[in-house]
Amino acid sequence: MTTFNDSSYNPSAFILRGFPGLEGAHSWIAVPLCLMYLIALLGNSAILYIIRMQPSLHEPMYLFLAMLAALDILLATNTMPKVLLLLWFDLYEISLNGCLIQMFLIHGLSIMESTILVAMAFDRYVAICNPLRHSSILTNHRISCVVLIAVVRGAMFSGPLPFLIKRLPFCSSRTLSHPFCVHQDLMKLACADTLPNVIYGLTAILLLMGIDSLLISLSYVMILRTVCRLSRKESQKAFNTCISHVSAVLIFYIPLIGLSVVHRFADRSSPTMHIVMGDIYLFVPPVLNPIVYGIKTTKIRMSIVRFFQ
Repeated sequence: MTTFNDSSYNPSAFILRGFPGLEGAHSWIAVPLCLMYLIALLGNSAILYIIRMQPSLHEPMYLFLAMLAALDILLATNTMPKVLLLLWFDLYEISLNGCLIQMFLIHGLSIMESTILVAMAFDRYVAICNPLRHSSILTNHRISCVVLIAVVRGAMFSGPLPFLIKRLPFCSSRTLSHPFCVHQDLMKLACADTLPNVIYGLTAILLLMGIDSLLISLSYVMILRTVCRLSRKESQKAFNTCISHVSAVLIFYIPLIGLSVVHRFADRSSPTMHIVMGDIYLFVPPVLNPIVYGIKTTKIRMSIVRFFQ
């Protein structure tokens, strides 16, 4: 592994961090990460292909799932190749502009994914609580509007982050805590007042992820109220249609909360914990989402079986 002197490297670059203390095993660590990346690409691409080729799957639930799969592919591809280059070829350096672009995409795509999860929760609410109006409420035009809102929302709230970082002067150390660039990590390396960054980041989290999680929770409270009035067989069928989405919500939000907690108590946690939580947040959801939907969603599962037959 190449040793870096923080006071002598190019000031227009940052240094990504591998796994401290495990530098000799980086090549082996890269193997499961590479397999995860391939599973994420193949699994989500299969979901996209199956939904596109099966007219029976051109429904709001599956169209939202296709958007989720596309975002997972983009999120994994934005970060994983650079991580693999770091682990296999000791390419630790990333340019300032490259780091800012990666940061913008990580936060923007995460916001878009959270928006799609809210839309999926609303779809389940309408399908269970008001099934007769489901097709009239969730029309193709409104689904297109959801996609536009997700993109605008992600770009609008993550757009200021590169400018907030670029205005900051940095200290001699520019070694990041992760093998990728996120706002909280870059902000901690600055030698100036980061209060505007803190306020904006906290406001964005509360207005976006906080409200999204509340809306998803509210949707499932309404679903539970409706399900409790159904027969046992009908309620079981209704719950089965929600299991995949609930799993996707937990897969997305639990690592997000865990990473936020690690950054909040940075002084008390080890560097390896930072890296592990960051990797789980970025790499686990794209791998698990197609597996969960492939196993738990009957139409997807049957389409996969027919595809291989």
